[in-house]
Amino acid sequence: MAWLLVVVAGILETGFAVCLKLSHGFTRLWPTIAFAVFALGSFGLLTLALRKLDVGPAYAVWTGIGAAGTAIYGMIFLGDIVSVLKLVSISLVIIGVIGLQLSGSAH
Repeated sequence: MAWLLVVVAGILETGFAVCLKLSHGFTRLWPTIAFAVFALGSFGLLTLALRKLDVGPAYAVWTGIGAAGTAIYGMIFLGDIVSVLKLVSISLVIIGVIGLQLSGSAH
């Protein structure tokens, strides 16, 4: 259950990063409100998950999902440049998070 919280928190991290961009420096109301909701949800769920999990692997999964998700969202919906190097780098982030999980460093 704790890992499910981390995964959902990572997805919410993607949401708050995207809304941060869309808020244009907190000058647009609805993206700013969405940013706050996603950020509070993300940090709240991560906090709950950390009651049961080691901080290193949980944080790595949370940030990995957020980083990869935000980059992918930006390429698909925000017109960010798509390149082979960017796709390989996102893949490496995902592989690194999976490797950390498989290393046995988590409960």
